[in-house]
Amino acid sequence: MNSVLREATSKSPFVSFDPKSGVLELKGRSIPENALDFYKPLMEWVDAWTATQPEKTELHVQLEYFNTSSSKCLLDLFKRLEKLGAKAVVVWKYEADDEDMLEAGEDYEAILSVPFEMKEV
Repeated sequence: MNSVLREATSKSPFVSFDPKSGVLELKGRSIPENALDFYKPLMEWVDAWTATQPEKTELHVQLEYFNTSSSKCLLDLFKRLEKLGAKAVVVWKYEADDEDMLEAGEDYEAILSVPFEMKEV
């Protein structure tokens, strides 16, 4: 599988999906004009990735802000990782003073079966 690397823009996050390490990363701001257009290729990559039954997958999410349409896409992305069971973990990173982002991570954790780790940065 090929890696995915996208630089951040003012409306979309930095993306790094590395099949060698099993670490997937989203970082920055997610307010693209069309979230589905942005996230669809990432979801397809994750579908292909989970089909390989990797030993370990870590999705590191450190977003400073995301809009409603991005929220739905993130949920879909997390649901794809649920297929891996205990072999997957979402590492939800948030700023110490950003209670909204912490709560967003806790909300995702409450409705998903994929394990979450909350990390203050």
